[in-house]
Amino acid sequence: MPLPRTSAVAALLAGALLAAVTGCAAQDPASGTGASASAPGGPADCSPGALPTRTAGTLSVGTDKPAYEPWFSEDRPESGKGFESAVAYAVAAKLGYPKEKVSWVVTPFGRATAPGPKDFDFDINQVSISAERRQAVDFSSGYYDVRQAVIALKSSRAASARSLADLKGVKLGAQVGTTSLEAITGSVRPSAPPAVFDSNDLAKAALRNGQVEALVVDLPTAFYITGAEVTEAVVVGQLTGGGGGGEQFGLVLDKGSRLTGCVSAAVDALRADGTLGRLEQEWLSDAVSAPVLR
Repeated sequence: MPLPRTSAVAALLAGALLAAVTGCAAQDPASGTGASASAPGGPADCSPGALPTRTAGTLSVGTDKPAYEPWFSEDRPESGKGFESAVAYAVAAKLGYPKEKVSWVVTPFGRATAPGPKDFDFDINQVSISAERRQAVDFSSGYYDVRQAVIALKSSRAASARSLADLKGVKLGAQVGTTSLEAITGSVRPSAPPAVFDSNDLAKAALRNGQVEALVVDLPTAFYITGAEVTEAVVVGQLTGGGGGGEQFGLVLDKGSRLTGCVSAAVDALRADGTLGRLEQEWLSDAVSAPVLR
């Protein structure tokens, strides 16, 4: 039987703080658990509302613009609608910051994971945890398990693909700097180099006008695009292995951030008390199973 909610949260936060103090918070990158590399001055006090945030008393959260469905709603991260907006506010609440104490910062996807100081306390933008990215930034524990998927126009030859071999000669595309792009080169390994786009909006336009025959995006985004944006397209299937499966999205923090342990403890608490599962069901329920391309 689970602990009462308040006891569970307190235990998780206390555990994260103890691990940071003893220097044991670093985890295997493959596990999806955030490492807590302490900045000068040691790890943060995880007491509600006591974090050494960029602006005292305010939690700054970064994400890209436009902020896409189903992760956000109507390009308004501050609304609390959409899976990632809801997760961000749930994490903030665990840390002691109510909605009015959360400030959103526009942060392009590539800038969030690039080396150097950040203008956010954490970033949420479908960023997959990877060993390579850990060299430049910290990650929280994973808040969502995801696979990549292929979408194509119904009239395209790619729409009838049933295996990775069927995609070898297909012109594929994906957003720059994403694991979707890595999945193309690591899992599909097409005969022609993939097209690379600065945003999913540009990628969708290229699909419509025939510049590419298929796109690779994460599975929930694939279902949203084909259901609401490019309705003449279909989800061909999902990828697994070689860069296409076993991913987790994590919150991005500055390298060595004093907040990492506390933020990871908050994510762990939300997973333990069922909040992440409930929010996934509420906002991503349309992302049902799709055929696996092998």
